[in-house]
Amino acid sequence: MTVRRPNIDEIHGLAAKNHFSIHTEEERSYDALFQRILNNYDQLEAASLPYRALHYPVRTVGARPPSGENFCNSFVRRCHIRGQQDGPLKGKRIALKDCIGIAEVPITCGSGVIEYTASEDASIVTRMLDAGGEIVAIVNMDNMAFSGAGDTSSYGPTFNPHRQGYLAGGSSGGSAAALFSGDVDMSIGCDQAGSIRIPASWCGVVGLKPTFGLVPYTGILGYDQSFDHTGPMARTVYETALLLDVIAGADGRDPRQKSVPRQEYVSALQRKRLDGLRIGVLKEGFGTEGAEADVDEQVRMATEKLASLGAQVSDVSLPAHAAAGGIIWGVFAEGVASTFQSNGQGYHWSGRYDPSLNDAFGQGMLLRGDALPMQCKFNLMLGTYMRTSYHGRFYAKAQSLREVLRESYDVLLRDYDVLVTPTTPMKAHQYRIDLDPEQLVLAGWDMVANTAPFNMTGHPSLSVPCGSSDGLPVGMMLTGRHFDDATLLAVAHVYEQAR
Repeated sequence: MTVRRPNIDEIHGLAAKNHFSIHTEEERSYDALFQRILNNYDQLEAASLPYRALHYPVRTVGARPPSGENFCNSFVRRCHIRGQQDGPLKGKRIALKDCIGIAEVPITCGSGVIEYTASEDASIVTRMLDAGGEIVAIVNMDNMAFSGAGDTSSYGPTFNPHRQGYLAGGSSGGSAAALFSGDVDMSIGCDQAGSIRIPASWCGVVGLKPTFGLVPYTGILGYDQSFDHTGPMARTVYETALLLDVIAGADGRDPRQKSVPRQEYVSALQRKRLDGLRIGVLKEGFGTEGAEADVDEQVRMATEKLASLGAQVSDVSLPAHAAAGGIIWGVFAEGVASTFQSNGQGYHWSGRYDPSLNDAFGQGMLLRGDALPMQCKFNLMLGTYMRTSYHGRFYAKAQSLREVLRESYDVLLRDYDVLVTPTTPMKAHQYRIDLDPEQLVLAGWDMVANTAPFNMTGHPSLSVPCGSSDGLPVGMMLTGRHFDDATLLAVAHVYEQAR
């Protein structure tokens, strides 16, 4: 196939998009240049890509289960890929969020806009299969990952496994709810503003947003390479640590990763008490907008339990935590809009690209963009408005201020090993079909006050169940130093065992 050459009218249009014009006497020269230089693109089109061979080519693509057999509407597709016969994940059934690439298995990002089948397995998929794991499902997520509530997927809402009529949270809601189905032992979520920790809290499971860059994001649809995270979810801290042990470490193909120091995460769980550990209870994480008193109370009680287990627990204050919204929005809106408008992968990075994703994303947006959820449409319009009106100045300023925010937490973490807040200000939302569009959008973003700042700073952050109220779980969030994920797991495990 040869690359189509633009006609003269199109050449004038291309000039206009780049804010200049072409004189009539220049038309012939520009046309000749296109004809000549695009010969190189013909050669590029004819070249073969060196995709990695499938380690485990026997796979059952499967299908979506009937509604009566779809626990909490958490499954998008039942599939089956068996890995090595032995390894640390032997016998573990794993579910993947509907944005993680698996060769031969379609994924949709919970949307009616994109259907994409990866050309090769995501790095973490290969690692899990090499470790003896068994991929058994693709699970539901909020539409294009733009909500934290769990109610916007094109497949319908993901429901809470603990109380009928309530939501699982998002955007990785299926990754949390499916853990109670009896068919899944572990799962993978992705987190750009809290999307692992929110459903972990609302569903009563353990969810870890690892240190930024600890786990490769290669082969996973993302938002912005400066705050994409992927990580493990499970019913227990042990299984969360076990999965992290397998998926952590550099893969040489992800630009998010630079120096990636690993720890022994399962070995860190040998601690029986918390003597010698200093825990700071972050004042600004309590009483936030929309906070429920019983959630704050449950987390406060959990900190008292940490103290009884030997930890030195103190209240601490960091006003920057409550003032991070400008940084979060400044980075998020333009960063995500840029990724979407460059067909899902962006530019200016060295690593593993998949051209078939560009085709699937670009064609999907072109043909079915109207099917995007309102959260996504608003974010794309906002990001485009800020970039075109202010030339990216706010994105640049927010990115620069991330370092200041990160250092403010680092100062606290010199004196404390772990910071504690409620994971979300409130318990799971009730599913409501009477919300108007504005209410639906805002209800998908009202739970990120404590989670989203740590996507900007990259600190590891873990949600562990700490109680329940009115039949719904409450999560306590532990945040620690960069690449000290093991300490969070150790604290969570001691607390979990004591409960």
